[in-house]
Amino acid sequence: MANHKSALKRIRQNIATRMANRFFKKTTRTAIAKLREINDKADAQKFMPKVIGMIDHLAKRRTWHKNKAANLKSSLMRHVAGLK
Repeated sequence: MANHKSALKRIRQNIATRMANRFFKKTTRTAIAKLREINDKADAQKFMPKVIGMIDHLAKRRTWHKNKAANLKSSLMRHVAGLK
């Protein structure tokens, strides 16, 4: 167990950060899955900026690596471009 006030505070902060990261990551993964399920190109293009923003947010906070974010965005854009 921690012996200093600052260490106790850091433990509390780590828990809060971990829970926030888990929430953002799960929400983004769900949004990506929804985007991949959409078969209508207009609906997908309408939903795409929101998903891209979520991915960029995770990359900016370094929750996901920037290359992972770029690869995801690229594959999603190719998916939407290939729809009818």
